[in-house]
Amino acid sequence: MARRGHVVLFPFMAQGHLIPFMALADLIQRRTRCTVTVVSTSLNVQKLRSSRPSSDPSDGVRFEELPFDSSDHGLPPGTENADRLPFHQILTLLEAAETLRPAFKRFVSGLRETGEPLCVVVDFLLGWSVDVVKEVGVFSSVLVTSGAYGSGVDFSIWMHLPHANTASDRFLVPEFPEAGFISRSQLSGNLKNTDGNDSWCKFVRRQLGAVFRSDGFLINTVEALDEVGLKFYARKTGRPVWAIGTIVSESSRSGSCGTEPRILEWLNQHPPSSVLFVAFGSMNTISASQMMALAEALESSGKPFIWVVRPPIGFDINGEFQEQWLPPGFEARMNERKQGILVRGWGPQLEILRHKSTGAFLSHCGWNSILESLISGVPVIAWPLAAEQFFNSKMLVEQLGVCVEIAQGHSSDIDRDYVSSVIKMVLGDTKAGEEMKKNARRAKEIMEAAVIEKEGCEGSSIKALDDFLNTVLS
Repeated sequence: MARRGHVVLFPFMAQGHLIPFMALADLIQRRTRCTVTVVSTSLNVQKLRSSRPSSDPSDGVRFEELPFDSSDHGLPPGTENADRLPFHQILTLLEAAETLRPAFKRFVSGLRETGEPLCVVVDFLLGWSVDVVKEVGVFSSVLVTSGAYGSGVDFSIWMHLPHANTASDRFLVPEFPEAGFISRSQLSGNLKNTDGNDSWCKFVRRQLGAVFRSDGFLINTVEALDEVGLKFYARKTGRPVWAIGTIVSESSRSGSCGTEPRILEWLNQHPPSSVLFVAFGSMNTISASQMMALAEALESSGKPFIWVVRPPIGFDINGEFQEQWLPPGFEARMNERKQGILVRGWGPQLEILRHKSTGAFLSHCGWNSILESLISGVPVIAWPLAAEQFFNSKMLVEQLGVCVEIAQGHSSDIDRDYVSSVIKMVLGDTKAGEEMKKNARRAKEIMEAAVIEKEGCEGSSIKALDDFLNTVLS
């Protein structure tokens, strides 16, 4: 339905958050005649602008820059994105983002005075902005960029700390018993060790307290795949919950991410569903010993692979990758045998996953990576490392049947023989592997159906987005 109005989007400053927010901006533009403004700090806005086709007259997405100087907060100069920071400085950026409050309030207040229908969608990591929007008197909604199940478990544990009240290794989650038992090994380090008084826990609880005061929730998930998590949100919040996923970028829709010619050429040399893709996301890496063990498992499996490598924990994650972190002669042997290639720093993930030769994805289970794997019909070999990734993996294994888990976190001892056997099982002609592939293909069909935009037969996610827009811009 075409209508006039203004939707403001305010993502946290990290690629895993900016990407789905920008995809949502494009989707709203296609569905309405609304003005869409994406708000962020100057360097992030510059990067987002440069990534868009400047000659496209139909691009109605605007940008608003909020002043921010990272040096004022003890961060390296020019650092405005979490992807450029080591883990121990992420909280500093999160807390520094709260200083954007006055500038953000002035911007929203100015839009409010125009009298045009207005809605503000904020990131769940910027929960403080919900209160700003409510102070101005505008409809506030939160975009949860992760899945309903994984984020629901994570949020509930942070709010109640059930593991701090039991000596058992396994426990149920208050407010979310349907999630089943959680084990301590599925908790990220800062969550596992908190007593509720550290800076991380205080920050998370402060944001979640504000988030649950919002007027509604948009979740980047598909209703038919995430029913348990969506029911939790509806019960917990008592607010409207709209499942609008899978939110994917325009390049994702076209299936083109500009693959390096050597990667495409290498993939084309392999049979369908035979290649393992290995990547741990833009903000995650593993230890040096784990990296060595994984390389040995990949080699012993005999299966072809593409591995996006980044320096291990303790080194600059954006620095140069060194051969000493792998078995002697590993890369040369893989090249000579045509068994595997290493991609340093960044790889065109979605295009690799969509290639007919890719048969499985060894992933950290970040939500964007999961969505890209399933929308490509590719099963997952899980190695969750942080945040809600452990619970995303749990959902993939227990509810969707598209996954097998090989390790948990940064302290896992890697059993080379086990990892090798799992790779061969998933990629090989085995009963378990075929079942995972079948379930992944089914998930792909469900996800594709959810985002159909054909008039008169829109998918569930498109209907949900239209209902959201009708509700907030009436």
